[in-house]
Amino acid sequence: MYTSRILAIVVVTSMLTACAQPGGPPGPGVMNGGGLNKQDIGTGVGAIGGGVIGSTMGRGAGKVAATIGGALLGGIIGNQIGKSLDNADLAAYNATSQKAMETAQPGQTMPWTNPQSGNSGTVTPGNYYQTPSGQYCREYQQTIVVGGQKQQGYGKACRQPDGTWQIAQ
Repeated sequence: MYTSRILAIVVVTSMLTACAQPGGPPGPGVMNGGGLNKQDIGTGVGAIGGGVIGSTMGRGAGKVAATIGGALLGGIIGNQIGKSLDNADLAAYNATSQKAMETAQPGQTMPWTNPQSGNSGTVTPGNYYQTPSGQYCREYQQTIVVGGQKQQGYGKACRQPDGTWQIAQ
């Protein structure tokens, strides 16, 4: 009976994490270049934890159903937690970008970090300038370090009527 519960957990976990594409292009939150991001890992860990908790409930066929149900529910919850960690990186970057564009002196580098993921970066705005329509803009440089790999980029952002800065084409 115990073996069938473990088998059910493994099968459900495998189905929930089948969307991972090892060797695919690294995206935000990819850990160690292995193709699994935090959302995938959250799904797997949640499914295993939910399955273990579900296996402690019910008897007979009800116990198997509780195990499978727990694995499914745990996978869904774990997926959302993993996704929010990726969103935490983006939130840290966005908050720093907005502050840098609004308050930093030209050439002043402002760092950001997400202690939960270890991902970090910097934003360095340039001089202000005004477009022919009167909109204030700034060019900027950025670095983003995800999984120990550093990426650099540059762009232009313009101040919107509500006071936020938006990346411009």
